[in-house]
Amino acid sequence: MKTSLDCIPCFVRQALDAARHLSADMTFHERLLRDVLRWTSEMDLNHSPPVLGQRIHRHLRELTGNDDPYRQAKEDQNRMALELLPELEAMVASAADPLETAIRLAMAGNVIDLGAKSAVTPSQVRQSVQQALSEPFAGEAAALRQALSTAQSILYLADNAGEIVFDRLLIEQLSPPRVTLAVRGAPIINDATLADARATGLDALVAVIDNGSDAPGTVLEDCNEAFRRYYHEANLIIAKGQGNFETLSDAPDNIFFLFQAKCPVIAAHVGQPVGTHIMTRSTGPSGHNKETPHADD
Repeated sequence: MKTSLDCIPCFVRQALDAARHLSADMTFHERLLRDVLRWTSEMDLNHSPPVLGQRIHRHLRELTGNDDPYRQAKEDQNRMALELLPELEAMVASAADPLETAIRLAMAGNVIDLGAKSAVTPSQVRQSVQQALSEPFAGEAAALRQALSTAQSILYLADNAGEIVFDRLLIEQLSPPRVTLAVRGAPIINDATLADARATGLDALVAVIDNGSDAPGTVLEDCNEAFRRYYHEANLIIAKGQGNFETLSDAPDNIFFLFQAKCPVIAAHVGQPVGTHIMTRSTGPSGHNKETPHADD
């Protein structure tokens, strides 16, 4: 997915948010914003938004010497989600259709995204949960259900800290021994890393790997060889969040994307209103992922 002109104000807002996480010095804020504005005037919009976001946040870390400006925010988000976990688990356990409820809750968790928003409150998370449980989502759960019925290996691409607690609910419904969870290879915004998987106990539930990249999405050419091997050998890939959608939506692979459309660019791309919970498949031609017989076409 290419970068839209409408993405540029979001890059600027992200940069200012990150600068404010690190310093109250307005001179520093101005210096960073001027750098970002200069880059955006020269950037190649044929790249996906996460590629350009990666460059901006790398420069921010270089300027400050802080390799994880969002560390405290991620710890807070993990803690917030873990406090909700017993309540969420009860929702799944009492549901007439536990798998669909877990899918809906996994999508609800995608609201915890500091790339799209400056802050996320507990009330916003609860509102997202209620919306996901009470309103129709765009996409057919039956297609994913059919693919799951035959997949022997599933690669689950995580998105954000806090959100991965919601992912736990879905992973538990997928039969964890056949699932590998992939997180980012280095800190970027509030995206989940190995530290977040460990802090939320997911490493005790499922095999966890990192992709070797600090992009806020899955840029395959930037990922390490081990991750790419898992990616190419998986029967089925479940990808959470807008960043994974932006980088993989045209991939020739068996990918189901689960996310909330949080900006007009993504909403227009999928043909749904902002705020809609989305389940959609990759649009590229059939490719090299090994699909087991009778998987959904």
